[in-house]
Amino acid sequence: MKRMMLSLAICGSAICGSAQTDFRSWTATPPMGWNSWDCYGPTVEEHEVKANADYMAQHLKPFGWEYIVVDIRWFVENDKAGGYNQTDPRYVVDEYGRYFPAVNRFPSAVSGQGFKPLADYVHSKGLKFGVHIMRGIPRQAVEKKLPVKGTPYTADQIYSTDLLCKWLGDNYTIADKPGAQEYYSSIFELYASWGVDFIKIDDLSRPYHKKEIEMIRKAIDRCGRPIVLSMSPGETPVSEAQHAATHANMWRMVDDVWDTWAHLTHLMDVAQSWYPYISPTFPDCDMIPLGRISIRGERGKDRMTRLTKDEQYSLMTFFTIFRSPLMFGGDLPSNDEFTLSLLTNREILSMHRESSEVKQLFHEDGKLAVTSKNAHNGDTYLALFNLKDDENQHISVNFNDLKLTGMHKITDLWNKKNLEKSAGSITVNLKPHACILLKIE
Repeated sequence: MKRMMLSLAICGSAICGSAQTDFRSWTATPPMGWNSWDCYGPTVEEHEVKANADYMAQHLKPFGWEYIVVDIRWFVENDKAGGYNQTDPRYVVDEYGRYFPAVNRFPSAVSGQGFKPLADYVHSKGLKFGVHIMRGIPRQAVEKKLPVKGTPYTADQIYSTDLLCKWLGDNYTIADKPGAQEYYSSIFELYASWGVDFIKIDDLSRPYHKKEIEMIRKAIDRCGRPIVLSMSPGETPVSEAQHAATHANMWRMVDDVWDTWAHLTHLMDVAQSWYPYISPTFPDCDMIPLGRISIRGERGKDRMTRLTKDEQYSLMTFFTIFRSPLMFGGDLPSNDEFTLSLLTNREILSMHRESSEVKQLFHEDGKLAVTSKNAHNGDTYLALFNLKDDENQHISVNFNDLKLTGMHKITDLWNKKNLEKSAGSITVNLKPHACILLKIE
């Protein structure tokens, strides 16, 4: 039986005043964190979120990792792994048509507390807390004609059946009608009172829901809490790049990236259009499907990532030199030493935080070269990838293309070793699906 929850009290004036700063200042560097989707799908439970937060605080926080994000359908009591329960879902919705956490999965949400106790736990670890939602308004709220908080309007007066999500039927579209902005404002008022720092909003980008994105932006700015906005999934139209960059902190370039080589090479292809839009907001490569994934996930059985070690290096190299947000998808407490090493290379994470002028030098004949500069110390970074499936390749880059002259010290950042000093050009021989990430001083 579907249940109703009492709403929390309205958030106080201390956190619900008008925004005082530009939202782009909230992500001066690309966000880094953990998301529950790849390993738990729509079924993650509170104890699992806490276990990942504990691991991050102990092992990853010193390296800049900070967000803990609860992904999709945390408001459904009886969801399932390997897809979604769309047959008889039991939703938890308050009297204003706003989703609340399912208490059988998140016990600390009892008595209408919502995610505040879990957010407080995450914050106590020195980390930040995030949630996923779908755009729109719950169908249940429309069917019950629930009031929009603080207005004379009801949910059935602000919905539309246009452009409904094709893969999940929880919500209706929110139409551009009186009461619509107030509904979005009411849910962000609620999230601010819980202490939410990050929100991933799904089904925004294909097709591109410009009006709802604008309502969401206004709602976040009015709630008074710096809540980072992540738009999902891709492929976000490049024609809307300027709009995305002025309304969100990050936005997806592609659909879900899973642990196959084809997903990574497709991402590299699509990313070619997005280099000019890196920073101060960020095109998003999606979650990092490494470590132990699909414990109760959407695709496949419980496993360690299917990517080879070379492919894992290639994925992490591309994500970091591209300056994508880094949202790890595996179960952190299940990490082995190799997986942990991919997340804690200080030189590479410094490149990720500090570099600029990211650009592709070439992407042809199964060879990819990407470079960037570190304005703090003048270092040049160069990532070279062999995308071929079955042959080694020599890949060369002329120093003129890097705006370099003379002799230079070169360091292999993954292997942490110095190469011979070089002048004029650099050439490497790479195995199929392998890469090298170089710092040139």
